[in-house]
This record gives sequence, C-alpha cells and structure tokens, in this order.
Amino acid sequence: MKRQILKLYHVLLFSLLCVLLSACTTSTPGVLKDSAPKQPIDVSHVKDAIPKHESPSRYGNPSSYVVNGQRYYVLPTSKNYKEKGVASWYGTKFHGRLTSTREAYDMLAMTAASPVLPLPTYARVTNLNNGKSVVVRVNDRGPFAPGRIIDLSYTAAKKLGYAEKGTAYVEVTALPMVFDSVAPDSYYLQVGAFSVASHANRYQQQLKQLLQAPVRVLSKHTHHTIFYVVRVGPVESSHSLRQVRSVLQARGISSILIQGNQYVS
Repeated sequence: MKRQILKLYHVLLFSLLCVLLSACTTSTPGVLKDSAPKQPIDVSHVKDAIPKHESPSRYGNPSSYVVNGQRYYVLPTSKNYKEKGVASWYGTKFHGRLTSTREAYDMLAMTAASPVLPLPTYARVTNLNNGKSVVVRVNDRGPFAPGRIIDLSYTAAKKLGYAEKGTAYVEVTALPMVFDSVAPDSYYLQVGAFSVASHANRYQQQLKQLLQAPVRVLSKHTHHTIFYVVRVGPVESSHSLRQVRSVLQARGISSILIQGNQYVS
C-alpha cells in the first residue's frame, strides 16, 4: 500500500514539474504589440503637414544620445538633408504617449520620427516602390532598427501605401520652414497648449505682463478631446514679431509661428 502511494506521489510530482516547465517556455502574456487601428481608417481626406517656421524644440535635441548601445548624432540643421532607406510606422502602441518633443503622439496625424533630424523638421517622404509622396512633421526620435531612417505615423504610412506591408524603401528630403509674405496682422505665435482651461488662462495672464502684444486662449477639439492653446497676436509687423520672439526666447519659451487664420478656432 505504501509503495502504491509513493508511486502515485512521484507521478503527481512529475506532472507538476511538466506544467511548471511548460509555463516557463510560454511567452509572457499582456505584452502590448504595435498595431493598426481596429477600425479601418479613411486617410484620403488627410492633408499633408504644412511647413511653417518653428523654433527648435526645447526637448529631444541633444547633440547625441545612446539607444541599445548605439550612439546617434543629431544634425545641427536639416538643410540639404536627403537620405534613402527603409521606412517603418508606429501606431496604437504609442498613440497618446509623449513624443520626444513632449507632444502627444497622434497616429492619425501626418507626423514622423527620425533618429538624427533636428526637431521639429518638415520632410517630404517618397515611396520609391510606387512613387507616392507625403509631407510630414518630424517631432519624435526613432526608429532604432538597422537600416531604417524614418518612422511614419500610421496615417502617413497608409497614404504612402505600405501600412499593410510594414516597411517601404523611401527617400526622405528635408523641407525649409516657411516664413513667407503673409499679411503682417496675420502673424501669431503659439506658445503653449493645456488640457485644463484654468492653466491656460493663468499662463495667458503671465504673458500679458511680459509682452506688449495681445495674448489669447483658444479651445481646440481633436478626437473627442478639448485642449486650450495660448497664442500671441496678431502681431502688427515682422519687426514686432522678431521682438516678441526675442523676449520669449530669452525666457526659454519656445513658440510656433501661425500664418493666416487656418489654425484659429
């Protein structure tokens, strides 16, 4: 009887060990993989990013940085940048997370990531397999896989025709930021964006004490989210605009130039 019980004990112990070993060789559950949106997205109405003058980002522009043991050197300027290589894309895994410029990543916007271009940079990306071309705003770092030179948003990749495939051989050409002949009274400087209205209003009051130009708060709606942008302007002349930017930069405040009224609510 004791011998039968001992034999049964050994069988149960062996079975338990098998279960444990099996569990050790099974991939860890819950690891989030990148993917496309669950619902099909019509990108035919999505327009290219429009190059406009922007100050270099306060974030994401070190002279160099290391990822996975590889050192990357950020270019001092995007002027004359043209490169051919592999493009990939990123989607739901990073949607809503902060980019290297500390903006929320939007996989439905025309943006991109580059390991070396200064942030932000506007670039034309051409799919050399089908000739399709888009303009994106580079505001993030990556990709860090060998041979890859740019990571597009899901929407940009879909417009280029390689979202399903995953990668494409492309040419990336940096575009100059535009400061063109728009009427002087249509110059605005965007200096902040907030998710809470009271924070935007407080920042507005601080800037009013600092600047001679008007400062306003505008509400913007995107993907069921409301945020509040703080803008300086309209500024009456290009000379005044330079003065305002100089005051802002002296205090470490970055700004984005808005031309015309296309972004005003």
